[in-house]
Amino acid sequence: MYPVLFNIGPVRVFTYGFLLALAFLCAMYMVGQEAKRRGLDPKKFYDLSFYGIVWAIIGSRILHILLEWDYFAAHPLEIFALWKGGLAFQGGLIFGLVTVIYLLYRYQLPLWATLDTMALAVPLGQFIGRLGCFMAGCCYGQETTVPWAVTFNHPETLARPGVPLHPTQLYESFLMLGVFLFLLRFRHRQHFPGQILGVYLFLAGTVRFIVEFWRGDERGPILFWGMASTQVIALVVAVGGLLFLAWRARAAKKSGQWQVISGQC
Repeated sequence: MYPVLFNIGPVRVFTYGFLLALAFLCAMYMVGQEAKRRGLDPKKFYDLSFYGIVWAIIGSRILHILLEWDYFAAHPLEIFALWKGGLAFQGGLIFGLVTVIYLLYRYQLPLWATLDTMALAVPLGQFIGRLGCFMAGCCYGQETTVPWAVTFNHPETLARPGVPLHPTQLYESFLMLGVFLFLLRFRHRQHFPGQILGVYLFLAGTVRFIVEFWRGDERGPILFWGMASTQVIALVVAVGGLLFLAWRARAAKKSGQWQVISGQC
């Protein structure tokens, strides 16, 4: 589509980078608003968001490099070319989650309320971030004849040029928007601490698992049943989310924490 948003003299502003920055800002804003609603200190959550985002980017990039090691071993300088795309969601989820857990203990914030607050904002960021992928052409789909197929013709696109492809970036983007809107309503019907996080993990993993069936780019080695490593990881995240929900529900009932958690809209 449009990998370069605009040029200011010799400076090029890449659409992917611009939308990625916008995704982070919107997610941080949502985190602050949700923290206020829950009666938590939004300043601490802005810190959590900032460092969580930084390490999520690092984790996403590390996983992408590992999955495409042959290419990056031959082109080591490309490791730092983030403006060209190439972030693996699962790596960012792991690194970001570990960072947030570490900081919430450091700031003495409540564990499950903090993770629920952060989980609400993540799909909003993913929705905007995947639009950046679409503009750059990364994470493209398989060749197809469906009426909504997209053909990338820009000379700097990362997609296969001149071939009608599944717009998998848009599939995932709008599905994650649906996840965000669902969680936005579901938070007022939450029954136990940690439930928003568990529902997010299940839905996000499921969305990625399904979209992977139409992906046409390189996504790491095929592990089993014809599934690439990224699809297997997505399945693990979805199943892990369900197991987490079952564990938290059981623990909440035993401790008397099972209730409808209310708050101001």
